[in-house]
Amino acid sequence: MEKVFEISDGNNLAASIFGNEKNPLVIFLHGGGQTRFAWDNAAEIISAKGFYVITYDLRGHGNSFWSKAGHYSIKDHKEDLAALLKALNKPANLVGASLGGMTSLLFVGDEKLSSFCKTLIMVDIGVYPNQEGSEKILNFMSSAQDGFGSLEEAADHISKFLPHRNKPKDLSGLNKNLRKKDDNRFYWHWDPKFLAGRKEKNNKEYFKPLEEAAINIKQPTLLIRGALSDVLTDEDKNFFLEKVKHAEFEEIENAAHMVAGDKNDIFQEAVYNFLKKHN
Repeated sequence: MEKVFEISDGNNLAASIFGNEKNPLVIFLHGGGQTRFAWDNAAEIISAKGFYVITYDLRGHGNSFWSKAGHYSIKDHKEDLAALLKALNKPANLVGASLGGMTSLLFVGDEKLSSFCKTLIMVDIGVYPNQEGSEKILNFMSSAQDGFGSLEEAADHISKFLPHRNKPKDLSGLNKNLRKKDDNRFYWHWDPKFLAGRKEKNNKEYFKPLEEAAINIKQPTLLIRGALSDVLTDEDKNFFLEKVKHAEFEEIENAAHMVAGDKNDIFQEAVYNFLKKHN
């Protein structure tokens, strides 16, 4: 089921709802350049096992609002999550990948908001993402500014970026990540202003608040890493586990940064086992 949450002054978050609202709440937050649909399979399976699951498009992505002023800091995303959880008035288990993980970490590390979180699952992201790996993602998101002439062309472009993943035979799912405009070309489904703001920031300065937040985390925490990841390196993983000493850790073989897309069955099983253990 699809739903729209108005979080402030006409700013809406587009969401998908799975399962019975009487069950423990799980919120999935996607990475930069993705949409809520990246979680569909995991959300369906986990909701069927006794959880109430919400996935939503982060601001500047998909069908959620795009900030006219280009306000896309991690703090901005955190405030959206806070508004959503206050509206739901129910503590959530947070599962965040990349940007969604950083948003969740900053949220849970805020002592004024931490009561809204039951558990935290960080998906291939720590405190300081590897600079080189992060730049590859930003460069990919900046690519093809003139759009694609077809879904096939877009799929070929993605395959070059994700050579370890088989190109899908059914390309219809790409319609959820692309917009077809009046010129009949397909464009990425995120606000270009999102990238402009991020590229202007120094890596250490931009992510410093995450280190401060990590020290405050008391909730049960799981860090999941794709073994092929160039964003969450061993060094970054160890730094996170040093700051969040009670955190559990799982590594998924043959998966890169986009863990759920690479090895969804193993990923969702790891998430479910952790949720079941702590709910």
